[in-house]
Formats: sequence, structure tokens, C-alpha cells
Amino acid sequence: MNTTSSQKRKYELKARARSQRETRERIAAAAAELHQEVGVGKTTVADIARRAGVQRLTVYNHFPGLEELLPACSAHYLGQHPRPDLAAVFELEDPKERVRAALARLYGWYRETEPMSARVQGERDSVPELEAWMSKTVDVQVGELATGLAAGFGLRGRRADRLRALVRVALDFWTWRCLAHEGLDDPAAADLMADSLSAVTKES
Repeated sequence: MNTTSSQKRKYELKARARSQRETRERIAAAAAELHQEVGVGKTTVADIARRAGVQRLTVYNHFPGLEELLPACSAHYLGQHPRPDLAAVFELEDPKERVRAALARLYGWYRETEPMSARVQGERDSVPELEAWMSKTVDVQVGELATGLAAGFGLRGRRADRLRALVRVALDFWTWRCLAHEGLDDPAAADLMADSLSAVTKES
């Protein structure tokens, strides 16, 4: 009897944990959808609960605030729209071609995720929790990519700083969006920004 009771208890605990994970994922998915549709600032806990089919208290139990909710929403969204794998880019010998290839892949991803990216990037100044989250995730990732791509040119000092700054601008979502609105497709936009590096790399 003790063995049977113990096995039953373990099964119940596993079932409960699975149910909790599913509920948490459903809430994160609902929040991500609403963030894209109406924005982070206009999404209420009541909206999330209604979309997820749970009570407001359940949302609070899983995610007491935006600080806890945003990482889960991001993980859910990126699971559906994974960032491009740039490993092959850094195997290219020509540093300018690395930049061009990285931009082409990243710009294609920006186009795919434009509705969400425009929402969250546009709300950074008005939602402090979002600004904090983006600063320690997206900004860091893009900054590290800019540093890695710029380092391949082997420049030093002021020229290296100028080049990294230009690469960082090229990698920015708003840069892609501006170029896209000017009618450039993603490969053409990547070509233009990669070619613009010559202004720095050819300085005497």
C-alpha cells in the first residue's frame, strides 16, 4: 500500500507540475500576442487572463509583474521566430562580406518580426520595465555582434571606434525599417550598409 500511495503521489505531483507549466506557457503566449496587437503598455492583466482562459489571480501567481512576464513572453515569441544563426557568417574570410551576410540574415528576420519589433522598440521610452529588459538583452546582443563584426577589419584606435559605431547603426532595427520604407529589399539594404563601411576602412 505504501509503495502504491507513493507512486500515486509522484504521479499527481508530476501532473500538477505539467499543468502549471502549460498554464504558464498559455499566459506567456497570450501576453505575447497582445503585446504585438496593442502594445505592452496597453496590455492589462485582465486582457491576458481573458485571452489565456485563466483568472487574473492566476496570472499574478505566475507573473507578479512585467519584470517576470517579459522574459517569458520573449522566450515564447523567439521560440516561434528564432533569431538567425550567424555562426556561418563568421567563417567568411572577408570581413566586409561577413557584415553583408549578417545584415542580410538579420534584415530578413526584422521583416518577419516587424509587427512585434516595431511595437516593443517604439514603447521603450514609455514602459520602464521594457526599457530595462531590452537594455540587458537585445542591446547587449546587438552590441556584441557589432563588436565581433568590426573586429574582423583589424582597425585600431579612433578608426576602430568609428567603424564599430557604423556597424552598430547598420544592425539596428530602425535602420532596416528606414531602408525598407525607402523601397530597398533586404539584400539591397544589406549591400548599401556594407558598402558604407568603406568610408571608414579606407581612411588614411
